[in-house]
Amino acid sequence: MSKRQFKAESKRLLDLMINSIYTHKEIFLREIISNASDAIDKLCYISLTDDKVGLNREDFAIRIGVDKEARTITVSDNGVGMSQEDMEANLGVIAHSGSLQFKSQMSDEAKEDVDIIGQFGVGFYSAFMVSDKVTVISRAYGSDTAHKWESTGADGYTITECEKPAAGTDIIMHIKPDTDDENYSVYLESWKLRELIKRYSDYVRWPIRMDVQHTEYKETGEKDDQGNPKREPVTTTQEETINSMVPIWQRSRSEVSDEDCIAFYKEQFHDIDDPVAVIRVNAEGLTSYKALLFIPSKAPYDFYSRDYKPGLTLYSSGVMIMENCADLIPDCFRFVRGIVDSPDLSLNISREMLQHDRQLKVISNNLEKKIKSELSSLMEKDPEKYDKFWDSFGRQIKYGVVNEYGIKKDLLKDLLKFHSSGSDKLTSLKDYVSRMPEAQKYIYYASGDSLKTAQGLPQNEQVKAKGYELLYFIDDVDEFVAQILHTYEEKEFRSVTGADLGLESDEEKREQEAEAEKTKPLIDFIRETLKDEVSDVKLSSALVQSPVCMSYEGDISLEMERYFASIPGEAGQQIKAKRVLELNASHPVFKALEAAFEGDKERAGKIARVLCDQAKLLAGIPVEDMAGYTEAVCQLI
Repeated sequence: MSKRQFKAESKRLLDLMINSIYTHKEIFLREIISNASDAIDKLCYISLTDDKVGLNREDFAIRIGVDKEARTITVSDNGVGMSQEDMEANLGVIAHSGSLQFKSQMSDEAKEDVDIIGQFGVGFYSAFMVSDKVTVISRAYGSDTAHKWESTGADGYTITECEKPAAGTDIIMHIKPDTDDENYSVYLESWKLRELIKRYSDYVRWPIRMDVQHTEYKETGEKDDQGNPKREPVTTTQEETINSMVPIWQRSRSEVSDEDCIAFYKEQFHDIDDPVAVIRVNAEGLTSYKALLFIPSKAPYDFYSRDYKPGLTLYSSGVMIMENCADLIPDCFRFVRGIVDSPDLSLNISREMLQHDRQLKVISNNLEKKIKSELSSLMEKDPEKYDKFWDSFGRQIKYGVVNEYGIKKDLLKDLLKFHSSGSDKLTSLKDYVSRMPEAQKYIYYASGDSLKTAQGLPQNEQVKAKGYELLYFIDDVDEFVAQILHTYEEKEFRSVTGADLGLESDEEKREQEAEAEKTKPLIDFIRETLKDEVSDVKLSSALVQSPVCMSYEGDISLEMERYFASIPGEAGQQIKAKRVLELNASHPVFKALEAAFEGDKERAGKIARVLCDQAKLLAGIPVEDMAGYTEAVCQLI
């Protein structure tokens, strides 16, 4: 019996297969089980036209055995098996896939009925990540002879004849001894193997069976010192099917209710609350896939942190490929949890990662539309449930509008909700616009760090006096949302603290211009006095009862200035709004300011500074010199 070398592959290539392709050693069991599943698929397909197979569908299974003393794991299948030539081709040539070759020879109709997992011919070699010796005993269907393939790695392999009672394959992995860095013995534990099967191979279509030990405490017939019956542990071993086989998302709606799906969600994603929506997708065509998605009702504790891992769990033909595939959904919907299963995805050679191809993009785009449609339906049909969702994830939707320069704004704009002066409940932009009087040209909003602050802005007075509704922006991202959207249904967003609210008639504008000309010396004096505090000073058209307010000119609002100021580092501190101090010419305070300007300019200067600081406080801008402000107020009193 001579040792043969791997054909066309060097020690370096096999080392690459064993040490570089896979990032997790535990993947080995998934790969070996997947190969066993493929072997059963092949024989099951043959049995459709060959009654000599002698096996019904329920007779096929994968069995896993553990021998701790011998340090071996055996994965057995009763599939198509391998001849000596098959062993030479499939095990002696790295990256030759017998499964792929088998699939290429099938008709298009047959391909739809058989899920062949193996595509690259390298999965088998993952066994060497945890094994120092691998033995394969196999008998091909239709052959009377079995063969044993044996290898300790890159130094080659041997093939000899042996005995095996029926067609199928046994893969015996001799587990490596433990090292300081690796605990290989854990793979000899029944609980660990069951865990790996449930995690990676739970939905392989064939039953995966193992001997499982159960311990019960039975009475001995004797009593202890206290007179209680004595019990002793009794351990029994029985073969059990570990995997679920048919996943819930592969079943029809008539077989699985929404309640069943919700129960699956709670168990799979460890959530005690029901999701607000269940989305089922069964797509067929150039890219076929099934998906089961859930929209949670509450955000997990780490959702808005860097530790949160978004993405859907990706399966290919029942085998888990990625636990968090973020590329399947856009970031704006990163809160969605669920499963996608497709046989059509192009996977990389280790099946641990996805190649970015057209199929992936098609699925992502379709799921994006499905999620948007579900949320829109929820908003319309069950607003209370949508508001519950919005409390947890509304900010994420807003960030989605702003991200990447508004690439998703048209997708998300109808999902937005804000506080409003026209309703005790949150309102959508669509509802706001539907309530606008015919004469109203703009969507008006007031910003603040709280609802109470936004409601109390002096500039609100003029808008309310016209009978117009206000949106209240209380999240730091809200003003950025308004800038990105710019308009909604051709109605432009206008901040009440902006330079022009578009509320004055031509006659009112002429009266303001005349008043401004009359008070120009005083306004110029205030501009000079406050030149380090504000960019401009003017008489206000927005104020009705309040004496003063702070507005802005340009693209940077006061709210944005506060947001950038909260960001650590010098860059944010340098972004400033062009502040404009607005004065109410009809207010008694302004009359007192005029009188002081005529007779006591020092006093007029103090009044101007106090009014400026009051405007800052109303706008939520910190007053740098609170001691000076307090002293000035006391002197004026």
